[in-house]
Amino acid sequence: MASSSSGLTFKLHPLVIVNISDHHTRVKSQSQPPTVNGGDATSASSSSPALSSPRVFGCVIGVQRGRTVEIFNSFELLYDPSNHSLDRSFLEKKQELYKKVFPNFYILGWYSTGADAEESDMHIHKALMDINESPVYVLLNPLINHAQKDLPVNIYESELHVIDGIPQLIFVRSSYTIETVEAERISVDHVAHLKPSDGGSAATQLAAHLTGIHSAIKMLNSRIRVLHHYLIAMQKGEIPYENSLLRQVSSLLRRLPAIESEKFQDDFLMEYNDTLLISYLAMFTDCSSTMNDVVDKVNIAYDRHSRRGGRTAFI
Repeated sequence: MASSSSGLTFKLHPLVIVNISDHHTRVKSQSQPPTVNGGDATSASSSSPALSSPRVFGCVIGVQRGRTVEIFNSFELLYDPSNHSLDRSFLEKKQELYKKVFPNFYILGWYSTGADAEESDMHIHKALMDINESPVYVLLNPLINHAQKDLPVNIYESELHVIDGIPQLIFVRSSYTIETVEAERISVDHVAHLKPSDGGSAATQLAAHLTGIHSAIKMLNSRIRVLHHYLIAMQKGEIPYENSLLRQVSSLLRRLPAIESEKFQDDFLMEYNDTLLISYLAMFTDCSSTMNDVVDKVNIAYDRHSRRGGRTAFI
């Protein structure tokens, strides 16, 4: 496949890749029938790879500054495979909702899953040209290839080429870089460390991690107590002085964090108060959301009652 000659620089954020992967995983799990026999399920999936890996479709949004296109986020689309068309009313509604939250973001193109761009993809690409005259096509390959070191994501542009004397639009591959902000780096690092490696849940992995930290701190405390008792015995004259050992103990104590200083107490109390404040804020937000739900339900109930008996709403 030809390479792009537009000269645009593409920056892709990890949130887009996570959204596409999550969309594909949900659709795949919902489309697969419940397995009764493990052997039958394996044979069915191997005989019908298209059924086990359904394609998903959505829009990518972001900003374009000059020759730099930065893709920040994405949302799902409803696709009709019979006539290769998108639900325009659903697309316009989602675009309006995202405009309220992200007024500076525009629809830059669309995404899908698959090993390579297909001929039917051009129909969707042309359908989005009334929104963006030069849409971007982000393609994620959901098949796992352990020998591949690069991300299984490709970005395509459309260019008009003359083939056999007929001008046609074709997909051309473009290069991109991964761009992250601080919040994305923290989120990706958090997910990577809490990823279940043995089939357990994330809570199990976190509990095991905290247990390991607790055991390490407990072991450090016991070793420090041994050194403390040894130094007391040496101070009382119960055991002879060893200057080389005292120098090693002094060097070790310098490495331990000094947590009894006034600065540490101030910093600790500040962090502690900030944590409590965030916890209280989250609790208040949850309570407000629950209260709003209750008020909406009461209003609906009394509104129906007032229509029947002529009474006004309670709230």
